[in-house]
Amino acid sequence: MAKRAEPAAELNGHVPQHIAIIMDGNGRWAKARGLPRLAGHRAGTENLRNIIRACVEFGVKYLTIYAFSTENWGRPEEEVSGLMSIFDEVFERELAELHKQGARLNHIGNLENVRPSLREKVIKGMEMTKDNDRLVLNVAFNYGGRDELVQAVRSMLRDGLKPEDVSEETLSGYMFTAGIPDPDLVIRTSGEQRTSNFLIWQAAYAEWIFPQTYWPDFGRDELLKAIQDFGQRERRFGGLVNEGNNGG
Repeated sequence: MAKRAEPAAELNGHVPQHIAIIMDGNGRWAKARGLPRLAGHRAGTENLRNIIRACVEFGVKYLTIYAFSTENWGRPEEEVSGLMSIFDEVFERELAELHKQGARLNHIGNLENVRPSLREKVIKGMEMTKDNDRLVLNVAFNYGGRDELVQAVRSMLRDGLKPEDVSEETLSGYMFTAGIPDPDLVIRTSGEQRTSNFLIWQAAYAEWIFPQTYWPDFGRDELLKAIQDFGQRERRFGGLVNEGNNGG
């Protein structure tokens, strides 16, 4: 069996500081195996452990995952209830491992309307891991990009800001992700190519990758391929890398 190359050699130094992931395809993964949708969601949450370990291995500093959107409440009641139970179990089971990996848990979104037991576990997890610095895991739970913008504007109005006080920096400071660098790379698994109301402010200049793999099967090697793809791209942020190039 060939020896696995060291991460530094595999990545050639091109590691995004912040990766965000839309964990899509759980339901289709389950359907392809003749399983109920909740089995796919459970497999997806278990796969997250592998990705967290890989991010720590590769030197990624921030990982943001889209766990549950504000729109997901519109799914069938049985599925929503089952998802809440899975999340409850995951926080109970995985918190110690997250802490062991040196990861800091951070929640973005709104914890209102979330069952009290789950809300308490999220708060406990953030408190337990607050001093860890190997990886910041942002869990976007009951999160929506448009809702985030609305909440930011409301907060600015409550604070009495005047129109001339508002800048991109000011607005960024009122977002759920205040103090966290914008994502360099956004990955949406399953091949779907939609942003789905995810980090619509923060991901304005992120690189996007849409692997065909369903989320439960998106492992360490798939993440490595995505990071290698990212490392081959030229990020322009609206400008030109080569001023002598008249291309768009």
